Amino acid sequence: MKDAFKAMADPTRREILMLLKEGEMTVSEIADHFDVSMASISQHLKILTNANLVRFRKDGKYIYYQLHASIVEDLIHWLIKLSN
Repeated sequence: MKDAFKAMADPTRREILMLLKEGEMTVSEIADHFDVSMASISQHLKILTNANLVRFRKDGKYIYYQLHASIVEDLIHWLIKLSN
């Protein structure tokens, strides 16, 4: 859980999670929403993947990233319990 909170501390990574909420995307599709390099977005995706917030699948030469919804839901439930 520590890695997940650390990953979500960055505003760019939070925005990536919001984009992936709408469905899976390639790194170039994600990068189109930011004024940073694709290498920078790839690094953010690596952090999110290592924190288990994002999953990916390979299809030919493309890698599609998607929100790992069950982990995000677990975090939300934990935060709700914490606030009660």
